Order: sequence, then C-alpha cells, then structure tokens
Amino acid sequence: MREDPPGRKVPPMTKSELIDAVAQRTNITKSRAEMVVNCIFDSMAEALQRNDGIEIRGFGSFTVREYKPYSGRNPRTGSPVDVAEKRLPFFKVGKELKELVNTPDAPAVGAAVAPGIDTDDDDDDDDGSES
Repeated sequence: MREDPPGRKVPPMTKSELIDAVAQRTNITKSRAEMVVNCIFDSMAEALQRNDGIEIRGFGSFTVREYKPYSGRNPRTGSPVDVAEKRLPFFKVGKELKELVNTPDAPAVGAAVAPGIDTDDDDDDDDGSES
C-alpha cells in the first residue's frame, strides 16, 4: 500500500497497480485479474456509450451529460470559436466513499475476499455443478 509522505503528493494509482491489487486481494493470477479489470472497464464504457447510467451503491454513479453547442473564445487570441455539441461522462461520488475519503483513520475497505469468489484458480466454478 502506498503511503502519503508529509508534504508530498502521491501519484494516482495506475491501471497496472489496480490489476496487481485485484490479483493480490483475490488470490488470482495477474493475467486473470487483468481480464477482470478490462472486462469491468469495457462494460462500463459500453454502458455509457449507450447512454445507460451506472450506479454502484456506496461508491458512486456514472452518467453521460449532454452539452449543447456554444460559442467560446480562444484563450490565447481571444477570437471566437464554435464549440460543437458533445457528450461527456460524469461521476458523482457516493455518500459512503465520500465519508471514507474524509475519515483519516478509516479501516481498509474490501480487505477480505467476497463470499462465493473462487480463489483456487483451477478454472472450475466451485458451485457443485458439472459443465
């Protein structure tokens, strides 16, 4: 886990660090963790592309905001610039995450593996059924 040294900014977590954290917490290989992370990100991007919102209770929600075209100004020259309409993803933080971030001595979240997750990496579902 990265520590925040006094007076220094810690760089943001990278995708590869997220993959490492998922692999470590769930006891799966890094390649499987990479597939999981990529699948989640791809699914979220596809949902937003379809204009579907994403709500993760306690974490936050992702929506797409639509902006009408407008006339702006080039900050360097001051000349008018027409800005086309656009759709941009928007994230609204959830109450629990907001509280966690603002609590300095909060315990680590998700330290244990969620129930029902197959952690033995033997490619079976461990649900008792045969394929």
